[in-house]
Amino acid sequence: MAKDLKTTLLTVAMILGLVLATGANSEAVQQKFRRIAVNDYVDKMKAGWIGQMVGVGWGGPTEFRWRGQIIPKEKMPKWKPTLVNQFHQDDLYVEMTFLRTLEVYGLDVSQRQAGIDFANSRYLCWHANGFGRENLRKGIAPPDSGHPEFNDHPDCIDYQIEADYAGLISPGLPNHGIRLGEIFGRLMNYGDGLYGGQFISGMYAEAFFESDPKKLVLAGLKCVPAESQFYECIADVIKWHEQYPDDWQATWKLVEAKYSDNMEYRRSSCEKPPSDFNIDAKINAAYIVIGMLYGKGDLDETIIISTRCGQDSDCNPSSAAGVLFTALGHSNLPDRFKSDLYEQGGFLHTPYSFSLLMHVCETLARQAVLREGGRIERREDGSEVFAIPIKKPRPGRLSQSWDPGPVANSRFTERERALIVPQDSRKELEEVIGAFEAAEAFKGVAPGWMIRDCGEPADSGFRSELRGRNNVVVTHPKDKNLSCIVFKVVDIPKGKPHLNLTVGHHERGDWSLVVKVAEVVFLYTKVGPETTKDGWRDISVDLSAYAGSKIILELHNAADGGSHESAYWARIQIENDS
Repeated sequence: MAKDLKTTLLTVAMILGLVLATGANSEAVQQKFRRIAVNDYVDKMKAGWIGQMVGVGWGGPTEFRWRGQIIPKEKMPKWKPTLVNQFHQDDLYVEMTFLRTLEVYGLDVSQRQAGIDFANSRYLCWHANGFGRENLRKGIAPPDSGHPEFNDHPDCIDYQIEADYAGLISPGLPNHGIRLGEIFGRLMNYGDGLYGGQFISGMYAEAFFESDPKKLVLAGLKCVPAESQFYECIADVIKWHEQYPDDWQATWKLVEAKYSDNMEYRRSSCEKPPSDFNIDAKINAAYIVIGMLYGKGDLDETIIISTRCGQDSDCNPSSAAGVLFTALGHSNLPDRFKSDLYEQGGFLHTPYSFSLLMHVCETLARQAVLREGGRIERREDGSEVFAIPIKKPRPGRLSQSWDPGPVANSRFTERERALIVPQDSRKELEEVIGAFEAAEAFKGVAPGWMIRDCGEPADSGFRSELRGRNNVVVTHPKDKNLSCIVFKVVDIPKGKPHLNLTVGHHERGDWSLVVKVAEVVFLYTKVGPETTKDGWRDISVDLSAYAGSKIILELHNAADGGSHESAYWARIQIENDS
């Protein structure tokens, strides 16, 4: 009887143990997931893109003007809310090439297809991007397009400034960001140049769940091989920050001495001392981290410090701000960073407006969560939640640009090469310069006004004199279906405000002017010989209905099926008749 009782008790204990173990295992499984509401994900992802735009816009005037020098405090530009509208920046539109590839072909797109799409891009490229894309156009397929055997700039900053997309569509999924780096980062980079992008994407991935700058930096560092110089550089910045917690310039000097002046850490730099130019990924990543650690979560201070470190001083604050803005979320951003954002603005060389970009990133993030073993759960109120599996980052194998591994002998097939459309590099240059010149030209005629979708660059830009008028900006529609748009977010004064224009036309053509106020068409009129005097016309649009409001004004240089459809802009002013 005692033996039977003992057996029974053992059986009960085993059953109880199994029950407890099952419960413990269920709890353990539960603990392996982090959750974020889909609406909160979108809010943070949106902020991440705004952070990139803010950082590059604020730091833009300083880019590479201070090399191996700290930017003096008084030379730091002042923030203006309109600077957020950075739709012509390569810091943004290049990475959207990769997003487009993912949108069209899915998250499991081949590296070769990614290479074909990048080869077909039409914007100017420099350094690793330029060498990588030229290799692709010659038929050298990835990963060889970024290999040091064929690319003289493998450690340059290029993928580092383009990897934001990878983290923004990989919430809490660092390995997904690492994987995207292996697809897109190897198109142009190798070694530290690749690791810079995977480091950035890792910080973004963690920013959906963490806001402490040091923890974000450590999360990014886990995505990088610990034996790499890139890892060593970021670890040094963390160490020096602990030694000099209130003196970022002391840390900057230590970074400069080791990672700029010491040739052991510049063995694959595209330029070497005595040149003071340094576009190496690791030293510019160090400037990002200096801004984040010494900025202590303050958005302004983070951007200012990253900028003042010099070198690529628009890209670095863009990355730092993008990560911190993601952690904060759009709903918590100060108004000065988002109030003037033109969400219908289109990014140069892409099919994306800001609004469409949000939709595409959410769609890809949903796919990424499911691909990486997560779930999309639905609450009782109908809202959705991402259940993100917690997985330890798995960095790729160590590769060093100064001692690279063997080439893959990867070449595009004839069929693949047929998909790469031959490009006219001169035309690419003209298109980019024309767009920038036209945008810059408005600074002297109508400060704060910007353009998008401007075509025919040879006919566009600033003219000191044209058809009897001084200081004129010329624009031209991109094609018969796409207007060139001159736009601005404006505070309409109280009283009786009017938009006053002086516009003209080419001697052999005409064009259609469309004035849109807050997306409402206020005026549609022809500008040509029949509607002008001596080639010019004064137009006034009553804005009294919007007095005291902030609105978006758009002036469309629209095609009307003819030729020589250039618009001449001699005056764009908001004036109060009261």
